[in-house]
Amino acid sequence: MSARDDYRHFLPIPTRWKDNDVYGHVNNVEYYSYFDTVINTWLIQRGGLDIHRGAVIGLCAESHCRFNGELAFPETVEAGLRVEHLGNASVRYGVGLFRPGRDTAAAEGWFVHVFVDRDSRRSHPIPAAIREALLPLHVPAEARA
Repeated sequence: MSARDDYRHFLPIPTRWKDNDVYGHVNNVEYYSYFDTVINTWLIQRGGLDIHRGAVIGLCAESHCRFNGELAFPETVEAGLRVEHLGNASVRYGVGLFRPGRDTAAAEGWFVHVFVDRDSRRSHPIPAAIREALLPLHVPAEARA
């Protein structure tokens, strides 16, 4: 199970009333939305990703989530982010979702972006500004073991 120290960046994400399901906790599909939010906020703010007009975009090729505990409204999820693999045209992020004040992740998983040309949807190298923004998030495999 992941701990806070395993991540390089955190983004607080407030849960919303609609996130809860009939059982009184955040529905599993919302966890993937939190993954998307922490990743794309970083790419837009730090890497200059232009989601509306940029020539290169990142598409999700794979994602996974393991649920270790519940999250619920009203609380703020603390989404931890790291880069586990940085390739030529793809990146695998590790994401941990934490309850405030907790050291172990309520959920953890990964998300793979493949960067492509917006129009042709063909693979494209990760733009330099985005690659530069991802480097401080990199945690080598041996450091995660």
